[in-house]
Parts: sequence; C-alpha cells; structure tokens
Amino acid sequence: MYTINDLAVMTGLTARTIRNYMKLGLLDGEKVNGVWRFTGEQFSAFVADPNVKPSLQAKKRGIVFDFLANDRKNGNAACVVLDLKTDGAGADEVSRFFCDAVNRGAEGVQFAFWYENGNTRVILSGPEDCVQGIMAQYYCP
Repeated sequence: MYTINDLAVMTGLTARTIRNYMKLGLLDGEKVNGVWRFTGEQFSAFVADPNVKPSLQAKKRGIVFDFLANDRKNGNAACVVLDLKTDGAGADEVSRFFCDAVNRGAEGVQFAFWYENGNTRVILSGPEDCVQGIMAQYYCP
C-alpha cells in the first residue's frame, strides 16, 4: 500500500496535485485511520490514465534533462535510468524498494517510477554517493 507522499515521491508530482487528481476521480484510494492508502493496482491505473500520463512523462524526462542541463553541480552527481522487465507484482516490489530507499533519507535524490506493459523504468538523480548507495542496496541487499 502506498500513501499520497509515496505517490508524490514516485511520480514527481506534489501531494496537492495528487489530491487534485483524486478530486477529479482519476485516482482511487481508501482512507484508513485518516491516511489515504493506494494499492499497486490503483497506482498502475493512475499512471496509465491518458489524462495523467503526459504530466508524468514530462516529470520523468525533466529529471534527466535537469541533470544534463545543470553544469554547475555542487559536488559529484549521478543519474541512473533502469529499464527492467517485470510483471505487476515485480513492479510493485521495485517501486516499494526505491520509494522506501529515497524516503529513508536520500538527501537531494530525485526519483521517478513508471510501469507499463511489463516494463518498469526507474530514474534516480542526485548526489553520487546517495545514488550509488541506493543502487548497491538494490543489487546487493
């Protein structure tokens, strides 16, 4: 289950924008103990919605573009794009891992997640040591 903040981290959208999509009926969820919760299926339907998809694609591309355009970084930086073949359950595991890793204090790391038709894309951008640490945790748990 994901929270609004988890969805914000994974999509690059603000929590307010996600709440607006909920008001428009483009994202379904369940309020549990005062906190909105979303299943992997609800998240997948949300990102596949043709009304939402263009915004998400722009955010995803923006992470890589901003990384390449910024030639005045304060230190070593890295941008990683992972393309993985997964099913829906595998995509949920991947999204949960990276969302949790970024939320655990990966200061300055931008994260985007996308799943469509068996293809999962993860984009991480930020301080080199943080990005490398997350990748090391993913590949060498």
